[in-house]
Amino acid sequence: MSMFCFQCQEAAKNEACTTKGVCGKEERTSDMQDLLVFALKGLSFYAHEARKNNIEKDEINSFIFRALFTTITNTNFDDDAIIDYIKDAVQHKLALKHELEQNGISFKKEELPFAAQWHGYTLDEFERTAKVVGPLETQDEDVRSLRELITYGVKGIAAYGEHAENLGEKKPEIYAFMQRALVATTDDSLSVDDLVGLTMETGQYGVEVMQLLDKANTTAYGNPEITEVNLGVRNNPGILISGHDMKDMEELLKQTEGTGVDVYTHSEMLPANYYPAFKKYDHFVGNYGNAWWKQKEEFESFNGPVLFTTNCIVPPSKKSTYKDRVFTTGSSGYPGFKHIPNREDGQPKDFSEIIELAKKCDSPQEIETGTIVGGFAHDQVMQLADKVVDAVKSGAIRQFFVMAGCDGRMKSRDYYTDFAKQLPEDTVILTAGCAKYRYNKLGLGNIGGIPRVLDAGQCNDSYSLAVIAMKLKEVFELNDINDLPISYNIAWYEQKAVIVLLALLYLGVKDIHLGPTLPAFLSPNVTNVLVDKFGIAPINNVEDDIKLFLNEA
Repeated sequence: MSMFCFQCQEAAKNEACTTKGVCGKEERTSDMQDLLVFALKGLSFYAHEARKNNIEKDEINSFIFRALFTTITNTNFDDDAIIDYIKDAVQHKLALKHELEQNGISFKKEELPFAAQWHGYTLDEFERTAKVVGPLETQDEDVRSLRELITYGVKGIAAYGEHAENLGEKKPEIYAFMQRALVATTDDSLSVDDLVGLTMETGQYGVEVMQLLDKANTTAYGNPEITEVNLGVRNNPGILISGHDMKDMEELLKQTEGTGVDVYTHSEMLPANYYPAFKKYDHFVGNYGNAWWKQKEEFESFNGPVLFTTNCIVPPSKKSTYKDRVFTTGSSGYPGFKHIPNREDGQPKDFSEIIELAKKCDSPQEIETGTIVGGFAHDQVMQLADKVVDAVKSGAIRQFFVMAGCDGRMKSRDYYTDFAKQLPEDTVILTAGCAKYRYNKLGLGNIGGIPRVLDAGQCNDSYSLAVIAMKLKEVFELNDINDLPISYNIAWYEQKAVIVLLALLYLGVKDIHLGPTLPAFLSPNVTNVLVDKFGIAPINNVEDDIKLFLNEA
């Protein structure tokens, strides 16, 4: 076994990738990501102890957000960038350790977890240590499962928190929890019950960070509006922006204004089309393409430069012609792709190189026409609340189906398209995340003017779906959110979906069906806890699942 990674839904044989990641991640990249997470746990030990002594380090808080984000599936494949993060983590740790010692705070070696003791300097040290700090170093299968579940949830928190931070929204409690949770995953004195409790607390902070990001996005750009998004192209050269970061979107639109270059969203950036602040830009054309996993074909036909603001990167093939026109920024990275540096001293990122390249490129090749409708975040749906409630009371809407989460390339994900097609016409789909690409172009119609697919936005906008559910619970005067006519059939892929799931569990949502497979990192005993306590279940087949959800089985 040259590597071990089971953090995403595509883990080989639904067990683990042990030679090369299905995502395209090589052994060394996997090892360095394991080492980076380990180093961040060590840094978090000192940050946590510093906080106990009223020492708060904003730079370290932000650094841990960014560094953890690089380890999320499909975000960063650049070993050099990851190694730089490891070196920075070591330097931050040593500096903070020294500061604590200057304040009379020191620790005996036996009081320190290995992650806090370690401070390698050379690549040889990095490579040797990486081989002994991965998930398998936790021998107890259930403890390992819960430690990884917490770690992946914290990765999701870091991703959403980083986006909020870029827009000026911070919450000290989120930093504090993140670091405390990372340290807890190194503590051998914690029992399985302790870790189960910490898992639920991770869900609590998942709700808080999604709430914070919702505030950041809506304060900066307004509440999403019901919007018809153009799927066609114009004759101008264009830039395709992918990922999730709205601050990058804003700065790119400002810098391309008046240049003759159009801007198109791709995959999880689609919901940028719903924000009022972005609609003022005449050169913001619409959305190009589909979910992330189709990017190899769609980047070829787009013809112009592509900007990744976050995950999800698919390594290009040797025959790809678009490699020289792909750029990364933020936590994303790939060897050979040009990287746009982070902001400094309050100045925006410099996208001039992308813009100049775009001017020399052909206009995009049209791959589809028409429009799709989105923008059904909580504020917009609440404006339709009376219509929705009347439709439920009259029987026009029998059931809502939350089909949020991720898309992916596996053939088994056709299940979600077939599920949407076969749902009765008196049902409505609530969605967020790139899972929507499995059914948002099917033309499923509407019920009394209410579209049968209500797209709230990105995966973090699953928060909107929770707000909608809680509001409906209040309107219908119910005691339990699970008494609503809402069923949950969620697709997952990576670690941001993990924090969405934990957030829903924290809010008390039960009987969630999860697919295409249950996570490989869940041990049988941990799976049983989730089944017994929350009713989590895997998907089966479309016909039987629909009958089960509609109580017709």
